[in-house]
Amino acid sequence: MASNPVTKLTEEQYLAIDRAAEFRSEFIDGEIVAMSGASLVHNRLQGNVYAEVRAALRDSNCEAFNSDLRIRVSARVYTYADVSVVCGKPALADERQDILLNPVVIFEVLSPSTEKYDRGVKFQHYRTIDSLKDYVLVDQEQVRIEHYSRETDSTWTLHDHEKLDDELKITSIGVSLPLNRVYDRVELTAA
Repeated sequence: MASNPVTKLTEEQYLAIDRAAEFRSEFIDGEIVAMSGASLVHNRLQGNVYAEVRAALRDSNCEAFNSDLRIRVSARVYTYADVSVVCGKPALADERQDILLNPVVIFEVLSPSTEKYDRGVKFQHYRTIDSLKDYVLVDQEQVRIEHYSRETDSTWTLHDHEKLDDELKITSIGVSLPLNRVYDRVELTAA
């Protein structure tokens, strides 16, 4: 029995579909990947991170963006991050101004349905973005933030934070985030 080959979409086809769609999707190697809905905890964490980073960057040349801005990793990969930060002028792909090319920091709030992807394939793709200096994973089931920093030799170093009185220091943008502010009003499910 012969299998039917999967028809891959072009970058242009994906953008036309995603821009017209009611729900956002990511684009991985010619295939559209639907994004799952977010829980209350996920939304609180994402909102807290965005608010804290945005406030901390108020007097700098860096700016935080929420999850509505698409990130172009390559012509074959487009993603949405929970929060992204750009320093200097945002580089945008086209006149629609909805595709970011130069994130310096990317935050992802881990969900049970996306954790493996966020840690694996998505991070693998993000590491190819030349401007990216920091990748931050925020756990929604326990107090835990994993902060990956790109070193000058392009290796990535992990800094783990697991206490509410810890501070996440992101030197690339000059920001320190108290974990108790990130986890404000968040009811954790893990003991």
